[in-house]
Amino acid sequence: MPNLVLRFDMRNPQPGVPKTDLYQAAIEMAVWADEHGFHTVQFSEHHGSDDGYIPSPIVLASAIAARTRHVKLRFTVIILPLHDPLKLAEDLAVLDIISGGRVTVAFGAGYALHEFEMFGIDRANRARLIEEGVTAIKQAWTGEPFLYKGRKARVMPTPVQQPRPPIWLGGSSPVAARRAARIADYFYSGESQLYDAYRAESIRLGHDPGPWRDIGSGFFIVTDNPDYEWARMSPYIAHEMQSYAQWIMESGDPNQAFPVVDMESLRASGVYPIMRPDEGLAYAAARGQDGDLTLHPLISGISPEIGWEQLRRFEVEMLPHIERPGK
Repeated sequence: MPNLVLRFDMRNPQPGVPKTDLYQAAIEMAVWADEHGFHTVQFSEHHGSDDGYIPSPIVLASAIAARTRHVKLRFTVIILPLHDPLKLAEDLAVLDIISGGRVTVAFGAGYALHEFEMFGIDRANRARLIEEGVTAIKQAWTGEPFLYKGRKARVMPTPVQQPRPPIWLGGSSPVAARRAARIADYFYSGESQLYDAYRAESIRLGHDPGPWRDIGSGFFIVTDNPDYEWARMSPYIAHEMQSYAQWIMESGDPNQAFPVVDMESLRASGVYPIMRPDEGLAYAAARGQDGDLTLHPLISGISPEIGWEQLRRFEVEMLPHIERPGK
């Protein structure tokens, strides 16, 4: 059975759901996940979004780290070109200490035009900035003095994990996959063909990262009435789809692909699985031993009451049949 993941991006376009309630719910849901043997709580990052997409995931992860003991804290992705790598290395090191060494970070180059404009970054420099940033963070986490852009630099304290927390790269092109083979510990991708390019380059460089892990679609609900649940969830799913599609369309990036489809076609595609318990168990098993089964209980600012209802159903119908460390 796969790793169980709880995902948060903290979108909130719903005027009737206070953002304070959503953030508190995320913390309590993460505590629930920790107590029920989940593997990972996953955080995303975007900036300047009308719906409040979380711009500071390290802050939320710190609150969750203080309330949990076992669950991993994974960032997928932090948009590295928008950050000062030294400050990012400091913040992530402190979080690794607070959490007792539970941090994994996936960096991405970013694509949304408004974010680069907001931070005054030339999007054409993304590749250079991510390479320079990863190099700087690796040096920073040694705790030794080094030169960064001609300036003396040293990051202290160092992370708990040694030699450092895992650094993953996300991406949507073969170039990004090959870059991950050169400078990262893993390539985070939902596309098996891109992963194959990463693995081939890794092997050429002398390291085999192993076969592709199916990370799924980042959403899963189990229910006795899929038709009812799809109708209830459709506005939230549509908002998520349309928001990403808008950013991608504005970016003009040919490597990004997020087609806008009608909801019935989307349901048939299986990208947002809403299943009966027997189907859900088969779906979970198909993710493989190292894959991810990811729940998204606060999608698009849905009421925490609905999110909790879905998590409790998952607890009853799925958890007894899924192997988890210590359970």
